[in-house]
Amino acid sequence: MEAPKVARRRSTFLAPVWLALFAFAALAIASVTFWTRATTTTIVLVRHAEKQLGTIEDPPLTPEGDERAQRLAGLFGDRSPIGTVQAVYATHTRRAQATVAPLAARLGLTVITADEAPSELARRVRREQHGGVALIVGHSNTVPQVVAALTSRQDVPAMGDDEFGAIYVVSVPDVGRASVLRLHY
Repeated sequence: MEAPKVARRRSTFLAPVWLALFAFAALAIASVTFWTRATTTTIVLVRHAEKQLGTIEDPPLTPEGDERAQRLAGLFGDRSPIGTVQAVYATHTRRAQATVAPLAARLGLTVITADEAPSELARRVRREQHGGVALIVGHSNTVPQVVAALTSRQDVPAMGDDEFGAIYVVSVPDVGRASVLRLHY
Protein backbone atom coordinates (compact mmCIF):
# COMPACT_ATOMS: atom_id res chain seq x y z
CA MET A 1 0.00 0.00 0.00
CA GLU A 2 1.27 3.37 -1.03
CA ALA A 3 1.20 6.40 1.20
CA PRO A 4 -1.27 9.00 0.13
CA LYS A 5 0.24 11.97 -1.73
CA VAL A 6 -0.16 15.22 -0.05
CA ALA A 7 -2.06 17.49 -2.29
CA ARG A 8 -0.94 21.04 -2.06
CA ARG A 9 -3.80 23.48 -2.05
CA ARG A 10 -3.38 27.21 -2.34
CA SER A 11 -4.58 29.00 0.68
CA THR A 12 -6.68 32.10 0.22
CA PHE A 13 -5.88 33.18 3.72
CA LEU A 14 -3.62 36.09 2.64
CA ALA A 15 -5.81 37.32 -0.24
CA PRO A 16 -7.68 39.89 1.88
CA VAL A 17 -4.37 41.22 3.19
CA TRP A 18 -2.95 41.62 -0.34
CA LEU A 19 -6.15 43.26 -1.57
CA ALA A 20 -6.13 45.70 1.35
CA LEU A 21 -2.48 46.61 0.69
CA PHE A 22 -3.21 47.12 -3.01
CA ALA A 23 -6.23 49.35 -2.23
CA PHE A 24 -4.19 51.37 0.28
CA ALA A 25 -1.37 51.89 -2.25
CA ALA A 26 -3.85 53.00 -4.95
CA LEU A 27 -5.52 55.41 -2.54
CA ALA A 28 -2.15 56.83 -1.43
CA ILE A 29 -1.07 57.41 -5.03
CA ALA A 30 -4.39 59.10 -5.89
CA SER A 31 -4.20 61.30 -2.76
CA VAL A 32 -0.63 62.41 -3.47
CA THR A 33 -1.51 63.17 -7.10
CA PHE A 34 -4.54 65.24 -6.07
CA TRP A 35 -2.62 67.06 -3.34
CA THR A 36 0.27 68.02 -5.62
CA ARG A 37 -2.11 69.31 -8.30
CA ALA A 38 -4.30 71.27 -5.87
CA THR A 39 -3.75 74.98 -6.12
CA THR A 40 -4.94 78.30 -4.75
CA THR A 41 -6.66 81.04 -6.72
CA THR A 42 -6.02 84.58 -5.49
CA ILE A 43 -8.58 87.26 -6.22
CA VAL A 44 -8.00 90.91 -5.35
CA LEU A 45 -11.13 93.07 -5.09
CA VAL A 46 -11.35 96.86 -4.96
CA ARG A 47 -14.04 99.43 -5.36
CA HIS A 48 -13.70 101.95 -8.15
CA ALA A 49 -11.82 105.13 -7.25
CA GLU A 50 -13.45 108.45 -6.33
CA LYS A 51 -16.02 109.60 -8.86
CA GLN A 52 -17.21 113.09 -9.69
CA LEU A 53 -20.47 113.96 -8.03
CA GLY A 54 -23.20 115.44 -10.13
CA THR A 55 -26.16 114.60 -12.25
CA ILE A 56 -24.33 112.49 -14.83
CA GLU A 57 -25.48 108.88 -14.72
CA ASP A 58 -21.99 107.44 -15.36
CA PRO A 59 -19.53 110.00 -13.95
CA PRO A 60 -15.76 109.95 -14.57
CA LEU A 61 -13.11 109.88 -11.84
CA THR A 62 -12.05 112.93 -9.90
CA PRO A 63 -8.36 113.95 -9.87
CA GLU A 64 -8.10 112.09 -6.53
CA GLY A 65 -9.65 109.06 -8.23
CA ASP A 66 -7.10 109.23 -11.05
CA GLU A 67 -4.35 109.38 -8.44
CA ARG A 68 -5.80 106.34 -6.64
CA ALA A 69 -5.97 104.43 -9.94
CA GLN A 70 -2.26 105.16 -10.46
CA ARG A 71 -1.52 103.91 -6.92
CA LEU A 72 -3.41 100.71 -7.69
CA ALA A 73 -1.28 100.25 -10.80
CA GLY A 74 1.82 100.82 -8.68
CA LEU A 75 0.73 98.23 -6.13
CA PHE A 76 -0.16 95.42 -8.53
CA GLY A 77 1.56 96.41 -11.77
CA ASP A 78 4.88 94.66 -11.18
CA ARG A 79 5.73 92.02 -13.80
CA SER A 80 7.38 89.68 -11.34
CA PRO A 81 7.71 85.97 -12.10
CA ILE A 82 5.46 85.26 -9.12
CA GLY A 83 2.34 86.96 -7.88
CA THR A 84 1.59 88.96 -11.03
CA VAL A 85 -2.02 89.82 -11.77
CA GLN A 86 -2.96 87.73 -14.79
CA ALA A 87 -6.44 89.09 -15.48
CA VAL A 88 -8.43 92.21 -14.64
CA TYR A 89 -12.22 92.39 -14.45
CA ALA A 90 -14.35 95.52 -14.17
CA THR A 91 -17.95 96.54 -14.68
CA HIS A 92 -18.81 98.50 -17.81
CA THR A 93 -19.08 101.80 -15.93
CA ARG A 94 -16.67 104.60 -16.80
CA ARG A 95 -15.38 104.88 -13.22
CA ALA A 96 -14.58 101.16 -12.90
CA GLN A 97 -12.90 101.06 -16.33
CA ALA A 98 -10.86 104.20 -15.52
CA THR A 99 -9.79 102.75 -12.16
CA VAL A 100 -8.34 99.61 -13.73
CA ALA A 101 -7.02 101.17 -16.98
CA PRO A 102 -3.54 102.17 -15.68
CA LEU A 103 -2.97 98.69 -14.23
CA ALA A 104 -4.18 96.95 -17.39
CA ALA A 105 -1.94 99.17 -19.53
CA ARG A 106 1.06 98.53 -17.30
CA LEU A 107 0.57 94.76 -17.46
CA GLY A 108 -0.49 94.68 -21.11
CA LEU A 109 -3.86 93.11 -20.27
CA THR A 110 -7.30 93.62 -21.75
CA VAL A 111 -9.98 94.52 -19.22
CA ILE A 112 -12.65 91.81 -19.04
CA THR A 113 -16.12 93.31 -18.61
CA ALA A 114 -18.02 91.67 -15.78
CA ASP A 115 -21.60 92.80 -15.21
CA GLU A 116 -23.11 89.58 -13.86
CA ALA A 117 -24.45 89.00 -10.36
CA PRO A 118 -21.79 88.81 -7.61
CA SER A 119 -22.15 85.06 -7.03
CA GLU A 120 -21.93 84.36 -10.77
CA LEU A 121 -18.88 86.61 -11.06
CA ALA A 122 -17.18 84.74 -8.20
CA ARG A 123 -17.78 81.40 -9.93
CA ARG A 124 -16.64 82.78 -13.30
CA VAL A 125 -13.37 84.22 -12.00
CA ARG A 126 -12.56 81.04 -10.06
CA ARG A 127 -13.18 78.98 -13.17
CA GLU A 128 -11.36 81.25 -15.65
CA GLN A 129 -8.39 82.10 -13.41
CA HIS A 130 -7.98 78.78 -11.57
CA GLY A 131 -4.62 78.78 -9.80
CA GLY A 132 -3.83 82.34 -10.90
CA VAL A 133 -4.19 85.89 -9.68
CA ALA A 134 -7.04 88.16 -10.79
CA LEU A 135 -8.18 91.67 -9.86
CA ILE A 136 -11.83 92.76 -9.84
CA VAL A 137 -12.96 96.39 -9.75
CA GLY A 138 -16.54 96.68 -8.55
CA HIS A 139 -18.81 98.97 -6.59
CA SER A 140 -19.65 99.54 -2.91
CA ASN A 141 -22.64 97.21 -3.14
CA THR A 142 -20.96 94.42 -5.17
CA VAL A 143 -17.44 94.08 -3.72
CA PRO A 144 -18.62 92.78 -0.29
CA GLN A 145 -21.06 90.42 -2.02
CA VAL A 146 -18.32 88.92 -4.23
CA VAL A 147 -16.06 88.51 -1.17
CA ALA A 148 -18.91 86.74 0.63
CA ALA A 149 -19.53 84.46 -2.37
CA LEU A 150 -15.83 83.55 -2.61
CA THR A 151 -15.38 82.87 1.10
CA SER A 152 -18.85 81.61 2.09
CA ARG A 153 -18.80 84.18 4.90
CA GLN A 154 -21.82 86.18 5.93
CA ASP A 155 -19.95 88.71 8.09
CA VAL A 156 -18.29 90.78 5.32
CA PRO A 157 -18.93 94.42 6.28
CA ALA A 158 -20.75 96.73 3.89
CA MET A 159 -18.80 99.52 2.25
CA GLY A 160 -19.73 103.13 2.88
CA ASP A 161 -20.43 105.54 0.04
CA ASP A 162 -17.24 107.43 0.89
CA GLU A 163 -14.99 104.35 1.24
CA PHE A 164 -12.71 103.99 -1.77
CA GLY A 165 -9.43 102.59 -0.49
CA ALA A 166 -10.33 99.09 0.70
CA ILE A 167 -8.56 96.11 -0.87
CA TYR A 168 -9.74 92.56 -0.26
CA VAL A 169 -7.25 89.80 -1.03
CA VAL A 170 -9.12 86.49 -1.15
CA SER A 171 -7.24 83.18 -1.35
CA VAL A 172 -9.43 80.30 -2.49
CA PRO A 173 -7.70 76.90 -2.25
CA ASP A 174 -8.95 73.79 -4.02
CA VAL A 175 -8.75 71.99 -0.67
CA GLY A 176 -9.78 73.77 2.51
CA ARG A 177 -11.44 77.05 3.39
CA ALA A 178 -10.95 80.40 1.69
CA SER A 179 -9.26 83.20 3.58
CA VAL A 180 -9.58 86.95 3.19
CA LEU A 181 -7.28 89.83 4.04
CA ARG A 182 -8.54 93.42 4.09
CA LEU A 183 -6.07 96.22 3.38
CA HIS A 184 -6.25 99.94 2.66
CA TYR A 185 -4.42 101.91 -0.03
